[in-house]
Amino acid sequence: MTSAWLPSLVLFNDYDGDWNRYLNAIYAYFEADFVISKPTFRGVRLGLKRYPEYDGKSATFWHMTSTGDDENERTPDFRRCERIRWPKPIIENDQYSSLKMWAEPKGKNKRIHIWYEQEGYLVVLDDRGDYILPWTAFYVEREHERRKYNKRWERNKDNVLRNN
Repeated sequence: MTSAWLPSLVLFNDYDGDWNRYLNAIYAYFEADFVISKPTFRGVRLGLKRYPEYDGKSATFWHMTSTGDDENERTPDFRRCERIRWPKPIIENDQYSSLKMWAEPKGKNKRIHIWYEQEGYLVVLDDRGDYILPWTAFYVEREHERRKYNKRWERNKDNVLRNN
């Protein structure tokens, strides 16, 4: 059972196992949340990592719905796909006490993590200074990985986050 403030999962079975219909549906949700609505995080605009584009869809979309280190060979991840409606409300409700947040340096930028432990879901933002990129979002299935994110939060929870 998910938290009342999160949208329902978008299930593959609801599209009769038709991948193309499902892909179009989850992209429509992503597009509504991140392309059309122009969301912000703490007053800073969110951009999108557009490239590499695949099938006319931004890299941000693919990072929120698939897995893999090679950009050209990412594999759909149904746990990510079915939660495509979660990143925006998690980003916009970062003040909820149920969300654990921290920042870590990543090259010249800072990565902001929003960890919803109760749901096992992590949203990662890349702070580029003038704007922020939603970098990825994913479901954390394994208990040892959940413990790892809790330890990272514990180590970094006092790191300053954007407050513009």
